[in-house]
Amino acid sequence: MGAPRIAVTGLGLITGAGDDIEKGWDAIIAGIGGIRANDLFDTSELQTDRAGLVTAAQPPGVDRCYWLADTAVREALSRSGLDLDTADRDRGAVVVGSSLGAMPTLEGLHADLVHRGVLDASGAADCQLPCVADHIAAAFDLRGPRVVLSNACAASAVALGYAAELLWHGDVDFVVCGGVDPLATLSAYGFSALGALDPQPCSPLSASTGLTLGEGAGFLVLETAGHAERRGARPLAELGGYGLSGDGHHQTAPDPSGRGALAAMAEALRTAGFEPGDVDYLNLHGTGTPANDAAEPRALRLLFGDDVPPASSTKSLTGHTLGAAGAVEAVASVLAVDRGQLPPTVNTRGVAQPHGLDIVPGRGRPASPEVVLSNSFAFGGNNASVVLGRPGRRRVSPRRADPVHEVVVTGVAGLAGAAGDTAELAEALAGGQACFTGTEHVPGRGEVPFGRADAERAARGVNPSRARRMDPLSLLAAAAVADLHARHGKPKRAEAEATGIVFATGYGPISSVMEFHEGVLRQGIHGANPTLFANTVVNAAPGHVAMLHRFRGYTATLAGGTSSLQALQLASRVIARGAAERILVLAADEFPAKAVATQASLPGYAAGPHVVPGGGTGLVLTEGAVAVLLERADTARSRGAQVLARVRGHGAAGEAAGLGRLSRDGHAWSRALRAALDEAELAPGEVDTVVSAACGHRVVDLAQARALRLAGLDGRPTLTPKAQLGETYGSAGALGLVAALNQPVPPGRLLLSGYAWGGSYAAAVLDTSPR
Repeated sequence: MGAPRIAVTGLGLITGAGDDIEKGWDAIIAGIGGIRANDLFDTSELQTDRAGLVTAAQPPGVDRCYWLADTAVREALSRSGLDLDTADRDRGAVVVGSSLGAMPTLEGLHADLVHRGVLDASGAADCQLPCVADHIAAAFDLRGPRVVLSNACAASAVALGYAAELLWHGDVDFVVCGGVDPLATLSAYGFSALGALDPQPCSPLSASTGLTLGEGAGFLVLETAGHAERRGARPLAELGGYGLSGDGHHQTAPDPSGRGALAAMAEALRTAGFEPGDVDYLNLHGTGTPANDAAEPRALRLLFGDDVPPASSTKSLTGHTLGAAGAVEAVASVLAVDRGQLPPTVNTRGVAQPHGLDIVPGRGRPASPEVVLSNSFAFGGNNASVVLGRPGRRRVSPRRADPVHEVVVTGVAGLAGAAGDTAELAEALAGGQACFTGTEHVPGRGEVPFGRADAERAARGVNPSRARRMDPLSLLAAAAVADLHARHGKPKRAEAEATGIVFATGYGPISSVMEFHEGVLRQGIHGANPTLFANTVVNAAPGHVAMLHRFRGYTATLAGGTSSLQALQLASRVIARGAAERILVLAADEFPAKAVATQASLPGYAAGPHVVPGGGTGLVLTEGAVAVLLERADTARSRGAQVLARVRGHGAAGEAAGLGRLSRDGHAWSRALRAALDEAELAPGEVDTVVSAACGHRVVDLAQARALRLAGLDGRPTLTPKAQLGETYGSAGALGLVAALNQPVPPGRLLLSGYAWGGSYAAAVLDTSPR
């Protein structure tokens, strides 16, 4: 039985163009933009006061990001007719793309810390980037897998791809998927520092004198076609396929050749089973910057030749909504299919289209598009394209959504705290030595244990001119890749260019975000460092690594405590269905002093450098990074690579625990464990080693113990690497694999267990038995 078709049954939208679907679509088709004066914060130092500002009244006491998301999700669910009271909430996922998350609240808390020395630790913990998915899950009581994608301005287009993988594989019945980003001083000052903002409302694909920032949220209810049919829902469109690629070219500018964009568009069409000639309309990335507005048309010519379909930029009406843009524009693309109208490009300023494209100028146009291609490109050279089409539209070639390949691990490397490479990490594990040998002073607590990685050591293998542009998170990631290559061999150029990166992190580039924002707080626009700003996007680290090694394949970035296990899942699914031969799963986590102070001010942090998982000692933060190379089994055999493990199964689940919380009963966690076992076709007693997520925190360790018992796994041999490695959050799950492969653990079936505050859980099963 083939992978199911994916139906779009509900839409929700809030942007400067309108507060809901009807108002927003009417304004868009009429060519009435939502770009106006930004009164959310002082813009006197910026290049412009123009922004795609949402005008609806924000309720008090809720972050602007969460409010925007709630508004769009509620509308999407209502329009879908999906009754959550009768639906299986355990099989409903939340997949969100965002670049900023709850940044307005975080900026206020950071200002209090910088100017007044006041640290609201619990408040800061509740507005980190991964929390937006936790907020949605809690608000709507959705208990399936949960993830935040953060490939900058391509984030929610990548989220649509992740949702497709879940539905194709049958992990869930429906996904609430979309993107959200609010206007924030971080992005406004950053783009001003880059000189990228247009003083006037932006003029994409015409004058091309800069972008206009916007804000908003777009969400879609995606279901398997069978699920939609059984409940009598009317599909508005189908999500046919998606394609992702990396430029490996520049941190903030696209590859001018258009090759990366071409690769993403071509892969999206191949996956969906269409040819370029089947495309009736293109919703372009179309930011209005000179670099994008030259590179994207060049890519279109490479794909379509002289027959480029009508192609418009709705950013001319909404502004650039950053991480929300892919979903906002997917909503517009679905409406184009369902309502038979093409959205226009406005603000052309009377400039003739320099590339000869039909950009649907001025007002919307009646049409009957059956296949739409929507593009989203981003900092770090990340390209994403999504195919949306009329329900039931006949394909001209087979879809590429079914698993057809075995996936194997052919390389691992990791570092954690004082262990600067895999050899030192293995030595620490073998000797029972902790990698968290340092301390950090925390006001009110004194010296607390902490495992800081050596950033100077991490930079030694990087060209100094490149290293100066890299932040701590990027350097840690680069060090893990360098160690991987030293241990398992460096790929040839052709292999490298075909290699993808799926990056995972708990909280992203905290140092860069805080340093850039502190510069703005203290010196205004004069303190807005453009090099730092380029590193504030979560996918900056894999972007640097891609440039260092010419990696130009599939690329995605995940944020959250379970992110490295979910990255392993995503990469495995993509390779299994033949969309990539080789993907590097890369994870890194860094914690500057303020982040350590935040964590140490919350309950459950250890008083001393001694962690006993299950012993109630408290956890200790450690910086870490890990690289895991996944390949098709036949590709690995053809190049004579040593197979370290075979990927057998994955599982993920969630609960509506609320921000910064998780339930002690272990029920949701056990569902993730059982799902991984079921996919691996294993009984609990056939697991040879459980790689535990226990970290010394009483709540975490109790919840996992109960989950293992509910899943029938209590009593299985267990490895507890966090006793020596500490808690690295996002990279922890994959570091558990490195630990298992570098200790005297008997060959056999490994089960990796992971959690995230907010109530998200993941598991993976790998087999290290020789064949």
